[in-house]
Amino acid sequence: MHEVGLIQTVMNEISQVAARSNITRVTKVRLVVGRLNGALPDVLEFAFTVLTPETIFAGAQLEIETVPITLECEHCGARTVTDELAYFCPECSGRARITGGRELYIDFFEGDDGKEDEREGGNGPEDPAGERAGGP
Repeated sequence: MHEVGLIQTVMNEISQVAARSNITRVTKVRLVVGRLNGALPDVLEFAFTVLTPETIFAGAQLEIETVPITLECEHCGARTVTDELAYFCPECSGRARITGGRELYIDFFEGDDGKEDEREGGNGPEDPAGERAGGP
């Protein structure tokens, strides 16, 4: 279950960036995970759920974009998207190279300094007339 180690690494990397940016609460993390890297999205989600309580990630949402395996034929140039590992082009049987599906990276994360509710009184900014800003 190397997914636990992967999520720990993701959390460490984001925590370092968050600390430098004065972010004390992470609300959303988006990962891009290729089908060939061996990480199972369901297990990554479970690991995130287990590891995040009592951290700056508590209550954060984890989004995972799964990238399919893509092949490009060196002979005919065909590009193929597949769910199975293949080394030969399904169009001409020529040698194909893998061009996608190995990805594993943090696409982005969102967070704040944890003081949003204090600044806004929990209801959002108000104008001098006492109306809620941004609407009637």
